[in-house]
Amino acid sequence: MELPFKRIFISGAAGVIGQEMVRRLAALDSDIQLLAGDLKPRPADFPARFQYRQGDLNALTEQEIGIFAPDLFIHLAATFERSTETYGFWEENFRHNVQLSHHLMTVQKDLPSLRRVVFASSYLIYDPALYNFAEVPTQATSLRETDPILPRNLTGMAKLAHEIELRFLDTFRAQQFSTVTPRIYRGYGRNGRDITSRWVRMLLAGEEITVYGAESFFDYLYAADTAEGLLRLAAAESITGIINLGTGRARRVSDVVDVLRQNFPKMRANYVASDIPFEASQADMTRWNSQIDWLPPTTLEVAIPEIIAFERARQDTLAAAETAAAKGPDHLLITSISAKVPLTEAVKNAAKRFNPSIKVIGGDLNPQALAFHYTDGQWVMPLASDDNLPAIIRQCQEMGIAYIIPTRDGELAFWARHRATLAAAGIAVLVSEPAAVQRCLDKIEFATFGRLSGLPVIPTSLRLDALATDREPLAANTAFVVKERYGAGSLSLGLNLPEAAALTHSYELQEPVFQPFIQGQEISVDGYVDRTGHVHGLIARTRDLVVRGESQITTTIEVPELLARLTPTIEKLGLYGPFVLQAMLTDDDGLHIIECNCRFGGASTLGIAAGVDSFFWFLQEATGADLSQFPFRPAARPLRQIRAAADVVMPV
Repeated sequence: MELPFKRIFISGAAGVIGQEMVRRLAALDSDIQLLAGDLKPRPADFPARFQYRQGDLNALTEQEIGIFAPDLFIHLAATFERSTETYGFWEENFRHNVQLSHHLMTVQKDLPSLRRVVFASSYLIYDPALYNFAEVPTQATSLRETDPILPRNLTGMAKLAHEIELRFLDTFRAQQFSTVTPRIYRGYGRNGRDITSRWVRMLLAGEEITVYGAESFFDYLYAADTAEGLLRLAAAESITGIINLGTGRARRVSDVVDVLRQNFPKMRANYVASDIPFEASQADMTRWNSQIDWLPPTTLEVAIPEIIAFERARQDTLAAAETAAAKGPDHLLITSISAKVPLTEAVKNAAKRFNPSIKVIGGDLNPQALAFHYTDGQWVMPLASDDNLPAIIRQCQEMGIAYIIPTRDGELAFWARHRATLAAAGIAVLVSEPAAVQRCLDKIEFATFGRLSGLPVIPTSLRLDALATDREPLAANTAFVVKERYGAGSLSLGLNLPEAAALTHSYELQEPVFQPFIQGQEISVDGYVDRTGHVHGLIARTRDLVVRGESQITTTIEVPELLARLTPTIEKLGLYGPFVLQAMLTDDDGLHIIECNCRFGGASTLGIAAGVDSFFWFLQEATGADLSQFPFRPAARPLRQIRAAADVVMPV
């Protein structure tokens, strides 16, 4: 089979059908680029060349999917319950079926790249009066695409709602992309939640199985065949609208039990009478047969032994997985959280995408820290000092904290100094090595390092008159910048001061340093250096409005040559994780590096929006992932961020 698509987005890719589909795509064409999304962690056998997005796809943005630019979207993601839906399924169905389907088409419907949409619907849409019976049926009813519909549960309702949404979009976007909606019949497969897989797991454990409605008929569709059928349907771009996908050959539940007995001769089965109607349904495959020269070939006799072999093979790792699940997820701590609400929200978003069960804990010396209101938990922490390290590690372990994100210059040296000890305790810290931290915190050391490394760093001196030895003799009208030697250079900054005023201002600082004032365009460069020491993502932005040293309005700019020039410079600094480089661009195409902050910056949330996914990359690296699986994809167009205060009302 040839697939006329090269950039494919699959929702629900870690599900039973999705995994089969990804395996087929991996073997089909080496040129295919795949974005696979799911709430569950990345399956171990997914090729490294395929992108994987773990987390709730309700958080997928138009920009994020626009950067990938899919030409084919296969929507598999859905939630369901076994037989009877419970009261608690009300919200789950809405969020992960109704809302998710609507959202995923909202962010893709206007993409110029999109050519084809395949939505996995369900035969549960048909009126159950057609195939449910009070008496034992003698044969199955073949359901046609034109038969009456009346969804029999919330899942069926959600499928029908999105079918109607796609029909609506087709009236406006048919020239842009085509849509096809296969109604899929009784699915089962390896690693499934279906009754067949559950029975296999019970029999392998030596348990008795309970059989209801043994005389019912179902059109059993093996997940591997479903995946193949959906890909063939995707390739057949002329097919649109509703189409059945099944075998067209229903089997009784008792047939499943008989095949299981052939593989488990000593099995015990308890047949139980029930007041649930007998089902007798199968797909009418007339439309399918007229347009696709392929039918699902796998029978129960072939599929069930494959499921048994799969379940036996995974028993060796099941105990370890259960132990890890019992331990619970590892949580994340943001230290010195203070009022850093945008940073907190960015971390929460990354954590949710990485593992929805992660809790984000806010840590601060101040019990009234504003950002505490935005976290899943709060910790009034002790001072970040060497004496307190044992207590900090002990409390982290008690709270299940495995990841730490420091946010304040004054604590970076502490976390850097102890990051190896913390790693030995199972705690990953987003901080550079001590030497790199010191190099960035001390402006004299940063300038010296830059000069010795041949970097275009602005001269910096402890004495104003010493600057003349680093440059041409100072002109009478030379202006200066005066700032503190350590920490954020914007604090207590004296800018564009004549010599006398610069000296006067220096007396107000603890350890002042002097720099020549350079007229030009000030920019910030947000980036991330991976564990191998290479820049993984880099964007530049102008500082359009600066208040108290932080950009209140900032705009990304496209300067690929500048970023290419800066990359080796940054890699010489020995950093790890997020950083913000401050620089000045002059009219003569000159570049003058001012300083580098080796942490996430106050306005660096724009960097995340523009593709520098720092916190998500950190979580992936902390669990051993290769960031080649999560490439940097810069935003397709410039972005502007305006940092304005907002009133938030929440229940108490």
